[in-house]
Parts: sequence; structure tokens; C-alpha cells
Amino acid sequence: MTLRLLAPLLSLVLLAGAGLPENGPVPEKKPAAVEPDQGTTVATPQEKPDVKPEETKPEVKPDEKPQTKEDGKAPASEAKPENPVDAKPAADQKPQEPVLTIKPEDGKDYAACLVDLKAIGAVFKEVPRIDDGRGCGIDKPLTLSTVLPGITLKPEGTMRCETALELARWTKDAVLPAAKVALESEGELTTINQASSYICRLRNNAKTGKISEHARGNAIDIASFTFKNGKSIEIQPRDEDSTLAGAFQRAVTATGCLYFETVLDPGSDEAHENHLHFDVIERKGGYRYCR
Repeated sequence: MTLRLLAPLLSLVLLAGAGLPENGPVPEKKPAAVEPDQGTTVATPQEKPDVKPEETKPEVKPDEKPQTKEDGKAPASEAKPENPVDAKPAADQKPQEPVLTIKPEDGKDYAACLVDLKAIGAVFKEVPRIDDGRGCGIDKPLTLSTVLPGITLKPEGTMRCETALELARWTKDAVLPAAKVALESEGELTTINQASSYICRLRNNAKTGKISEHARGNAIDIASFTFKNGKSIEIQPRDEDSTLAGAFQRAVTATGCLYFETVLDPGSDEAHENHLHFDVIERKGGYRYCR
């Protein structure tokens, strides 16, 4: 009985003598929770700034070199614009003028034209090729002196065979019948007076513009008609002329468009107030300009 009471008492004495350490671990205090309505902002973890990866440079293979000016090719940044409209010419660079050349005659067509011109009664002679530069010239020119038997071209004119042939056909089929009806009292037609055949110049003798059809042998200008009694009917403005001479001029002008691609009379402009201009210029679709 006594031993049972002494054992617990002895254990208490030993525990009291051991004691607790003076410095023990101190538990960390938890931060006080802050309510939103107290006006204090709750700290949030900061986001890391976005860091862009370094741009990768194109890999250059050992057997390839970057393009340089020395290689003869400009870098992409210096490439010329593909659209020619975007490329502006230098201030001192003049626009290039088109190169004009003499149109060659087709051998077969030319030979056939000579046959027809002889058959209708025209008198002419073939002359050497004309090349005056700047597109002026005739590949196979001829000089026409007689349009039809008994009808002289004064002065004789140099032109292409096609021009001479259409002039002869127009004279035979249109001029002679009109003259017989309107001017029979004047006698037979003896002379067609021309003002211009081949000559190297621009249209209407201008300083700038397109080359004249006269410079290619395609044109002839008619100034007047002379009859057997010596009377001449001169080309002049006759739209309001009610005489037979006026009717004759209007008739030969209108029929001219049946043979020539271009007919210009005194009513067309100031440059043609004293002659009829005829030419055989080729136009698309067979179009003819007559006024």
C-alpha cells in the first residue's frame, strides 16, 4: 500500500526537476484578415512582365550568302516597284519618241497596181526608193504625169502607185461625168492642178504632231481643174454657191470618198480652204473620214 503511493509522487518530483527549455520555437503569427469594407487593398501576387522571345534571324547556310549590291541584286528593301506607274522617270529624262519607218510595199500588190495603172491610160515612171529620214519616204515611188489620156497632172507628182491609181479611177468615174453635165460649155477637162504630192512634213505643216500622209506618198491635194477653153474651176468654199461650178465642186468632193479613205475640203478647216485633200491611209474596219 505504501509503495503504490510513493511511485506516483516520485514521478512528479523527476518531471519538475527536468523543466522546459528557456528558448523554444515560436509559432508564426497568421496575418490578420482584412475585410474589403475597411478600405485596405489586399495585396495580390504581381504578374511577371511578358518577355518577348528574341526574334530569330534567318539561318544562313554555309554555301549561301546574303544578297548585296555587289552580287548585282538589290536587297528587298531597295527593290524597285513592280508597277511601272509607280516608277517615276528622272526629271532630266525625256520621253522616247516612236521610231518611224518606211512601210515596205508588197511585191505582188505593187505589180498588180502597175498593171491597172497602165490599163487605165495613166502615164508615169518608176523612180528610186525615197528615204528622207524621220519616217519620210516611199518604198516603191513613181512620178505621175498624165492621169488619163488627154488629162495632165500639173505639176507632175511623186506618190505611191495606189494613190495614183485611185486618182485616175476617181477622175474617170466621177470627175469627167460631173464636168460633162455641169461644165460642158467649157470644153473637155485638160488639166488637174495639184498643190502637193510627196513632201516630208507634219500634218498641216505644223511644227509638232503626227507625220503627214504626204510624207508617205499616200496623199495628193487638188487645187483646181482647167478646161479646154482655158477656164479653171478653183477649189474654194462653195457650200452656199448655187452656180454650176459650185455644184461641180460639191459633186467631185462627195464622190472622192468612194475612192479615198480621207477627203478634206474647204469646209473642214482653215488649212484646206483652197484645195481638196485626198489620201489612202489604212484605217481599222475600213473606216473613212470625209468632210
